[in-house]
Amino acid sequence: MDNTPVKVAAKKHRLVNPFAEVWSKKFLYLLALPAIVYTFIYGYMTLPYIVIAFQKFHYKTGMASPFSGLDNFSSFFRSSWAWAVTRNTLVINILFLIFGTVFAILLALLLNEIRGKAFLKVTQSAMLFPYFISWVIVSYMLMGILGTESGMLNRVIQRMGGERINFYATPRYWYPILMILNIWKYAGYNSIIYLAAITGIDESIYEAAAIDGATRFKRVRYITLPLLIPTISILTLMSIGRIFYGDFGMMYAIIRDNSTLMPITEVIDTYVFRTFKNTGNPSLTMAIGLYQSIVGFILVFVSNRLVRRYYPEGALF
Repeated sequence: MDNTPVKVAAKKHRLVNPFAEVWSKKFLYLLALPAIVYTFIYGYMTLPYIVIAFQKFHYKTGMASPFSGLDNFSSFFRSSWAWAVTRNTLVINILFLIFGTVFAILLALLLNEIRGKAFLKVTQSAMLFPYFISWVIVSYMLMGILGTESGMLNRVIQRMGGERINFYATPRYWYPILMILNIWKYAGYNSIIYLAAITGIDESIYEAAAIDGATRFKRVRYITLPLLIPTISILTLMSIGRIFYGDFGMMYAIIRDNSTLMPITEVIDTYVFRTFKNTGNPSLTMAIGLYQSIVGFILVFVSNRLVRRYYPEGALF
């Protein structure tokens, strides 16, 4: 059988002019242009400066500074903070990932069940509002709640006959506090993606299930959640890619320079900032940042490989 036309069609398909492709979708590429320029400048043009991590950098000599090999990495891993900031970054981000995802999905499921349009709009606006509040403002709000002398929570505790708690000097409370703050600020915003995925599910599936006698809970359990798995998988993989990056704005604004809380709240991002602020050594901070990036890349690569092996539909690449 002669399949020459098929080969010709395939060849033509492979030889599509990229400029014609861009021009045919020029408005879509124009919308993406700011993100492309930002990524190119800060993601690719800065790559040559990674060499600073292997130098004893001097501002006068710049990139021609003498090489020091792995001395900067050795200096970091020999310090008492290396394990502490790595552990804190992973623990805090894993808590954020697990509970943040669960609450975002739960909010999306609840919003999907609301039938009143006016109430739905008010509810969505209320849930999105925290996302746009600066962490600096949140830190002062939190101080008004947890403050030892004038904090609202301590006044309630005192009225109930208890003793005031100095939250800012008691590290054991801060993992739950940070987790609650993260959920409060991001769960409403993240639920938008899951809600969009839910609204894209074919209504006829729900109608067929309802005819068969499935309750709302069963429809959620056996239809909505299984069909959400690819979205959950992809978003989780993307979050794992940044699991080695702490929320600098959150951690620095809320914890500040509180040395009592630092042993369990100091993450790599805040440690890099404080190290550079205190030492002025760009080589050491670059080495720590490079270590952070490499481990993050390994995590997302391994996670994607596992997902591709056991659930191919949810893999990123």
